Amino acid sequence: MVQAHDHTSLSLAASSMVLDAERSADASATMQPPTACATHGTDPLSDVLRAVKLTGALFFLVDASFPWGVEVPRAEAFSSIILPRAQHIVSYHIILKGAGWASIPGVASTWFEAGDVLVLPHGDPYSMLSEPGQPPEFDIEATMNFFRDMAEGRLPFVTKEGGGGEPRSEFVCGFLGCDMQPFNPVLSTLPPLLRIKRPRNGREDLLSRLIDLTLAEARRPRLGGESIRLRLSELVFVEVMRRYLETLPARETGWLSGLRDPSIGKVLVMLHEQPAYSWTLNELASRACMSRAALAARFTQLVGHAPMQYLTLWRMQIAARLLADSSMKVAAVGREIGYESEAAFSRAFKRTVGVSPAVSRGRAAESSRF
Repeated sequence: MVQAHDHTSLSLAASSMVLDAERSADASATMQPPTACATHGTDPLSDVLRAVKLTGALFFLVDASFPWGVEVPRAEAFSSIILPRAQHIVSYHIILKGAGWASIPGVASTWFEAGDVLVLPHGDPYSMLSEPGQPPEFDIEATMNFFRDMAEGRLPFVTKEGGGGEPRSEFVCGFLGCDMQPFNPVLSTLPPLLRIKRPRNGREDLLSRLIDLTLAEARRPRLGGESIRLRLSELVFVEVMRRYLETLPARETGWLSGLRDPSIGKVLVMLHEQPAYSWTLNELASRACMSRAALAARFTQLVGHAPMQYLTLWRMQIAARLLADSSMKVAAVGREIGYESEAAFSRAFKRTVGVSPAVSRGRAAESSRF
């Protein structure tokens, strides 16, 4: 399991990455330049979620009576049970009824209530309690057995917890798999615990409709229902990310904040629209109507990487997926992201990812057997 805050495979000097991006740009200089600043429908958020293979893993409902407490171990402890092929597991909870407290070790507890959605993007251990305090005694073996039985369909969709008193709480537990390496800009810059509030304007918003559809599928089992439920859970997560993007404070940093920024968002769209083009900082700055220095500083502040460093990382994410999901030769994969030379691509890939393209493809093939 690769944690969202574990960047060991990306530990390279920024200068090397910038140089690498410029070399690849030189190699692809025969490409035609973008015809205009305007984009042609490129959606970087969908781009990234598609590239990191977002996959629904598990989805069930907890009916909790007071007092109640749930403790979930670090995601790497149960990822092989619920989604063996996933590099990383994201947990989320939709609060349907009641209220409580969510906490991660070392992080202040967060109050939640009906209408909230909680997202834990980094795979941290956490607890959810009906009242603040120490979580109940934790039985790791019982938790593993629960995940195993739930994943294999031996338990009902609704599971009951708690001491039998009032008030009662109901919440959905959802788990998604995705890739973190070589690059997942959405998750890597998120805080450890997100609380997103759903609108209080009835049931007309998209998030509420998706949740209702998912619950309806789960409560009325039919052929193909599990596949539909898991696909709907993926859509729920995407809509939660959109809602988070819309409600970000102005001073917040991170990839989603960069996407929302008028100038940096334009640059991100250009890089995602034509990742193989021989971009330079000069051209990006010109098209964003900024100076080189201003673009570099603002982009790095919001996104966490310099523009050319980001381009290299994004190219390698595309390459990693092509290596895993297609039979394209290594040289063809390199050309797809702007490298005319297989040797230059292989050097850049190993420098960024930590292994050669061939090793990366072999690992992906090995993982797919499980």
